[in-house]
Amino acid sequence: MSKFFKIMVVALMMLSVTNIYAGEQNLQVFSQNNADGKLDAKSVQKSFASVGVIVDVNNDMNSIFSKRYGSVQHKKYNLAIFTNDALVKKLMNKYPSIGMITPLTMSIYQDDGVLNITTLTLAGMARLTEIPASNPDLIAYAKLVDKALHKALPKGKYLSVKHDANAKVSVTKFSMELEVEDGDSISDAKASFEEEFEGEISPVGFLVPKKYEFDHEAYDFFDTYSIIRFNAIYPVQAKHPDAGAYAPFSVVMYKKKGEDAMHIAYPSITNWITDLGIQDKKTLKAVQETQAMMNDILSELTE
Repeated sequence: MSKFFKIMVVALMMLSVTNIYAGEQNLQVFSQNNADGKLDAKSVQKSFASVGVIVDVNNDMNSIFSKRYGSVQHKKYNLAIFTNDALVKKLMNKYPSIGMITPLTMSIYQDDGVLNITTLTLAGMARLTEIPASNPDLIAYAKLVDKALHKALPKGKYLSVKHDANAKVSVTKFSMELEVEDGDSISDAKASFEEEFEGEISPVGFLVPKKYEFDHEAYDFFDTYSIIRFNAIYPVQAKHPDAGAYAPFSVVMYKKKGEDAMHIAYPSITNWITDLGIQDKKTLKAVQETQAMMNDILSELTE
């Protein structure tokens, strides 16, 4: 088993002050009347694919929630993850932080005959990654999401969203030296770490709907994990179905060629509290507990 030495663990707190997107909402809700039920999560997935946005996972959460918790709060509720690999790889050239929103996420939910899709806005994407909102590839990504939304809900419109657009955003980061033992390759060392990571998160309720491994000339490896914990998302979505813009959350692990350090980062789960306006004590506890668990696991693995 390879050994890993921790260089640093950093929790960054930033303000969304870039003039280009300061004050703009970080998530958006696109909505259309669907009383006839002709539109659903499957039709949304098909529409996204038709414009080059690939939905890799599209889970009926009501089915899961009803079995696990015995109740649901929305007539329909799906969480889905999606990507456009070409744009992700372009952004990776300069911004490995794109991994923290790879894949992007959305909730697809219906109440009172209205189908809604919630995703991050350009402002939200820029805020979490610290990629300038003026970056042409990030703009292209946001425009592609907008195109997909209009394709999925052809008579849809954006609803008014009034969250705290200028709330602080937290990113949890770790960096460590990746020690490659005699006879091992960098891939072997990475695989050993990821095996430990997966072995630690599974017993405490974290699930991995999808893992991505990107080939890129600038990196020895660039992997992202889409991760969810039902005990967190279930209480959150009850009053905040737009939480799908943030959940599942993504953990990126990468090593640049020519560098010794391996980097790990994810948008802190506690961002949900300010970004969604969570106030219920039990829900707050579930979110904070989930953040602490993930932080403790990665801290232990990188000691």
